[in-house]
Amino acid sequence: MAALNPTSPGGPVKLVQPVEEAAVGPLHGDPALLGFPSFIVGSVAIGLAFVGVVPAGMAGAPLAIILAATATGMFIAAVWAAAIGESAVAGVNGTFAGFWLSYAVLVLGLTHSWFGITLPAVAATQKLFLISWLVVIVMITLATLRLPLAFTVLFSLVDVAVFLLLLGNINASTTLQKAAGYVALVFAALGAYMFFSAASEATGGKALPMGKPVLHG
Repeated sequence: MAALNPTSPGGPVKLVQPVEEAAVGPLHGDPALLGFPSFIVGSVAIGLAFVGVVPAGMAGAPLAIILAATATGMFIAAVWAAAIGESAVAGVNGTFAGFWLSYAVLVLGLTHSWFGITLPAVAATQKLFLISWLVVIVMITLATLRLPLAFTVLFSLVDVAVFLLLLGNINASTTLQKAAGYVALVFAALGAYMFFSAASEATGGKALPMGKPVLHG
């Protein structure tokens, strides 16, 4: 509340407003503790779907996880990273959130005829989707070569998985689709390793070895 401040003995009394203290909020922490688990669960779900855990043609099987956990969790991790000034982490999480969300929208749109895409154009639409995202993920891979090697390997594996899906789409090959699913499970396992590193630091331990960056300086 305001305090009374006499300007001089016997002089007028003025109200002095207190100086407001800066608001202190929870703008700290490591967004990887949310981003990695969100990424991992979606990767496992889509990997298992591609290797044949669910019947062929059930493209919607992993969508509950992808929409409610992966896309949402990575978007929140992106906002968290941006709030604490980690722009690279925010960019990667936000971009991958967009990837997962757009995949879900693609599958839902094709299976429910939302976009007026005729049956003969479905394969071409999937090709367009895969090429577009392959370009972006390769771009992220190259742009983050100054990060520890584990990140480069992770992004490269995602590149390989998307490329295999593209080849599978072009050649109508279920074998290549299954190969992409196995690669997805591999990068999910690498993501789990990276999560354990982040969790170790967050709980007072040491980070796990992540490898030296490809680029220095």
